[in-house]
Amino acid sequence: MPRLEGAFSLLVMDERTVYGARDPHGVRPLCVGKLPGGWVIASETAALDIVGAALVREVDPGEVVAIDEQGLRSRRFAPATPHLCVFEHVYLARADSTLAGRNVHQVRRALGAALAREAPVDADLVIPVPDTAMSAAGGYAEASGIPYGEGLMKNRYVGRTFIQPSQTMRQLGIRIKLNPLREAIAGRRLVVVDDSIVRGNTTKAIVRMLREAGALQVHVRITSPPVRWPCFYGIDFPTRDELVASDRLTDEVARHIGADSLGYLSLAALTNAASPATGPRGLCTACFTGDYPIPVDSHPQGKALLEGVAPLL
Repeated sequence: MPRLEGAFSLLVMDERTVYGARDPHGVRPLCVGKLPGGWVIASETAALDIVGAALVREVDPGEVVAIDEQGLRSRRFAPATPHLCVFEHVYLARADSTLAGRNVHQVRRALGAALAREAPVDADLVIPVPDTAMSAAGGYAEASGIPYGEGLMKNRYVGRTFIQPSQTMRQLGIRIKLNPLREAIAGRRLVVVDDSIVRGNTTKAIVRMLREAGALQVHVRITSPPVRWPCFYGIDFPTRDELVASDRLTDEVARHIGADSLGYLSLAALTNAASPATGPRGLCTACFTGDYPIPVDSHPQGKALLEGVAPLL
């Protein structure tokens, strides 16, 4: 374990023992739960709720836990330098999970409220891009005084489009993922709240759909800063060329996606809302700042090696 570098949460088991381990930076979550007749290790606390387990605690960064017939024991294999991925709060985690003592739903509502203060707009209706932006849109509506409503219906049989491996698959997923509620949005000025803009494909398609459905104005509000840098710690956007905001200013991104206006949440507001008890230094914000807590080599990384599109060095 001390020789491994990168972001990982692992579960390993043999006939008698279950082991859980988390990297020294704690980039990805891992928690331990207790059942009346056993134990549970999961990446999110929502999984514990589903099986009726009670949360015992999170596995600490740099810790390995072992569970067998004698119960739970642990040891530390490296000093903890916490850098929980802030994108877990923004997008990846379920809203009913708890990360570093913070409920994800409440964090996202706080992000939406902060966004309403930082990027206000005169509009008739606040709508979320389902599903991860629903909590944030509620916070934006409450803080702004603009009514909240649903303007997009999601196809429940389509997964997350930005993590599909190819552009063709992402575009196909977008077309069948969302459908506008014409009666709800026609003739209205909309605030469309979403969690992030990565490649811009989904947002551009959504703006076009809303205009075709009769929206008078479409103001996009994002509950995170511009994603300008690739993530090498488990999120599939490996090159800056794929990120729509990597070389564009906010107004340029707004024109690219076809929105009447675009507003991002500031990094300070994001880290203030999502910070664990250890403070803002306990978060990884590399995709927004380029400040990588774990050293990143200059040679090809991650999926580029595994998919055969880059030479193995």
